[in-house]
Amino acid sequence: MSITVLLADDQPLIRLGFRMILEDTGDIEVIGEAADGRSATEQALTLRPDVVLLDIRMPGMDGLEATRRIMAADPQARILVLTTFDLDEYAFAALRGGASGFLLKDAPVAELVHAIRVIAQGHALVAPRITRLLLDAYAPQLPDPLAGDRPGPDRAVVGPGGSLTGREHEVLLLLARGRSNAEIATDLVVSEVTVKSHVGAVLHKLDLRNRVAAVIYAYEHGLIGGNRPARPAGDPGQPHR
Repeated sequence: MSITVLLADDQPLIRLGFRMILEDTGDIEVIGEAADGRSATEQALTLRPDVVLLDIRMPGMDGLEATRRIMAADPQARILVLTTFDLDEYAFAALRGGASGFLLKDAPVAELVHAIRVIAQGHALVAPRITRLLLDAYAPQLPDPLAGDRPGPDRAVVGPGGSLTGREHEVLLLLARGRSNAEIATDLVVSEVTVKSHVGAVLHKLDLRNRVAAVIYAYEHGLIGGNRPARPAGDPGQPHR
């Protein structure tokens, strides 16, 4: 069964290039194209593609507003944001607005195809390097409503689905540092399967859409502040293995 994609970019040649690349995979079908955010929003809600490939900077309604409107109308929509720059405040805002992934326009073809497949399966995808860059650049601008009352290692983080365990708290803090599942597994000396289980529990208990939302949650709730993330409980500050 093909993965359906809506392409949204104001440059016709870029849309053509993406279409040729994606349709050459054999399992991805482009079912629509849009040159601005308004058209992208209308087509996303009409065609219901598996993935919306959305340029963040477009004339008229930009990709950020389109993301907000699409997600408001269809919380299950899956949006992969594209941008030309490593550090793009609009892209970060789109992630906060519910986009499932962030990718640079000059990413290798294989990376683009992989991202679409991953997001079509309901997962989020933001490269750890990009997560770190975004958070380093914009964390100081994020609201910190609990700055004076931060849940520490001895205070549970509580969400709609219950309280995080100590290990789940550690995993959340490592996610906030932009670390991948493999890196978290190394840090905590556990298997990746175990990490995935903990990540799933964190998302469920805090009622979060994906790991990107978990990163933002950690900053907005004062678990991490500024450019120097706090160490997870039990971390003596020794180098990672």
